[in-house]
Amino acid sequence: MTTPTPAQTGANASMAPVGCPAHGKATRGLRPLYGPEAEAQPYALYERLRAEHGAVAPVLLYGDVPAWLVLGHRENLEVMRSSRFSSDSRHWRAIQEGSLAPDSPLLPITAWQPLVALTDGAEHARLRQAVTESLTRLNRHRLRRYITHYTSRLLGDFTPSGRADLVADFARKLPALVICQQLGIREDDALTVGAAVTDMISGGETALTSNQLLVELVRDLVERKKQQPADDLASRLLDHPAGLTDEEVREHLRLVLVAALEPTANLIASALRMVLTDGRFRGHLSGGQMTLPDALEQVLWDHPPLAVVPTRWATGDTQLGGTRIMAGDMVMLGLAAGNVDPVIRPDLAVPMQGNRSHLAFGAGVHECPGQDLGRSIAETGIDLLLERIPDLRLAVDDDQVQVAGTWMARRITSLPVAFAPQRQEKPAAPEQRPEPPARHDAAPAPKERPRGRWFRRRGA
Repeated sequence: MTTPTPAQTGANASMAPVGCPAHGKATRGLRPLYGPEAEAQPYALYERLRAEHGAVAPVLLYGDVPAWLVLGHRENLEVMRSSRFSSDSRHWRAIQEGSLAPDSPLLPITAWQPLVALTDGAEHARLRQAVTESLTRLNRHRLRRYITHYTSRLLGDFTPSGRADLVADFARKLPALVICQQLGIREDDALTVGAAVTDMISGGETALTSNQLLVELVRDLVERKKQQPADDLASRLLDHPAGLTDEEVREHLRLVLVAALEPTANLIASALRMVLTDGRFRGHLSGGQMTLPDALEQVLWDHPPLAVVPTRWATGDTQLGGTRIMAGDMVMLGLAAGNVDPVIRPDLAVPMQGNRSHLAFGAGVHECPGQDLGRSIAETGIDLLLERIPDLRLAVDDDQVQVAGTWMARRITSLPVAFAPQRQEKPAAPEQRPEPPARHDAAPAPKERPRGRWFRRRGA
């Protein structure tokens, strides 16, 4: 990676870039993107980096691995849409030179695999078609039945007590239960899978162990679905005309788990905190002036579920935001930083209602193909929770809500609430009936949006 200086352009462009790994790692003075200080106040760090370097800033990752963090909204879109930046980690100089430690917590996210997120060109198109079409054929009506069923079950676990932690008891459990069911993973394994994904993304000492747990689980899942196919994502990927190998199916199931569980849990937790603490949104929602999807959109602007996506590498020497980038440099998408870029949001207090140009789901050919699944779980689950517990209130002051950061995400770790205790009701199981075999030429079912009282239309 190179450390930008004013002398890196123009007549001095041929000089060895300061900090370039090929000329010795000059990492002194670079700010780490990990550690207690960076993770406690990530937005403050983004603004310091923006003030010091502009739209693109040099940072350090675990093991003092150098990388670029893109802070500008326009520059993020440029990286997402330009062929000058590849999603294939084999371009990464650290991989080519073997300088990445074999136990690096960066490896579970960045090590090349036959994945739609880590390929380009024709191979990416083939894999993306399989993933996108398999996700599109989710039965939307049956999906909502499962979201409703699991939401009711989770509410039944804590509503009799009148108290709950909406992160531990709801936001982390609901996506794990629903998404694992859609993939074909046994219900008994769902919460273990959710915990493993959270641990892996944290980048801590046990990240590789948690990753291995996921690898073994999806390996067993694929073997089971080859013998007993069903109407689930694993079976659809195995049967798709794109002809995915078993390895490709395994890796994409693991990718869906990582890309769907943690972001959806973070989205639910952040949205619930907003509804509970921000008078503008609570008033608008209950008064019918703002729908819950509008509130979720604001959360996607202010606190995107993933703050940083470390899966882009420069294919050649280039310029980005006035900064010289060298071939093989890691160029990380700063989704959270780009969403608060003062160029597009000079006043962060102005609501972004109706504006979907945030970076939360990416853009270009690698835009998140499963974003509708996450939105459905969050919208339906939160709507049912708020309808079932209308007197829900935060049990601590807002400034006491526990928030933890990692190099990739900022997440609420605890959201204690109180409400009037309720008589426990056993939720009805989702309707079980034989499903016809998945047809690849079938039209996708129309999306169904819940119409609880928290979803009132404007002026209703």
